[in-house]
Amino acid sequence: MPVTDDDGLRALLDAETIAVIGCSTTLGKPAHDVPAYLQRQGYRVVPVNPFADEVLDEPAYDSLADVDERIDLVDVFRPSEEVPDVLAAVRDRNEARGDADAAWLQLGISHDAAAAEAEAAGITVVQDRCLKVEHRRLLG
Repeated sequence: MPVTDDDGLRALLDAETIAVIGCSTTLGKPAHDVPAYLQRQGYRVVPVNPFADEVLDEPAYDSLADVDERIDLVDVFRPSEEVPDVLAAVRDRNEARGDADAAWLQLGISHDAAAAEAEAAGITVVQDRCLKVEHRRLLG
């Protein structure tokens, strides 16, 4: 079952390192502004964008599998139809490295079947919620 309660959301916000799949180089886009906000709040943001070398003064990675450091939470800015592949990459990462055990699908992004499959594999999933909005609301 996806996380929907405030206690569960707060627990995910205890993350230190957040990989952002679809992190954008374009100012004004949520996929840029939300990770920038997270950086300002003290989170280590790891951009995953195969079309960029650097985002938010951090090196960008082509895929989640390419990230060398430990990942606590995966924030997803990709269309809903890509969620099955994205969550499969999160599961693969978790199985291979034992990290990345939570995925946060941003506002407007959801896929119930893929989320259920990921959760069956031990991945915590949040769907259709903005990480920035929830951070401000819960930790303000």
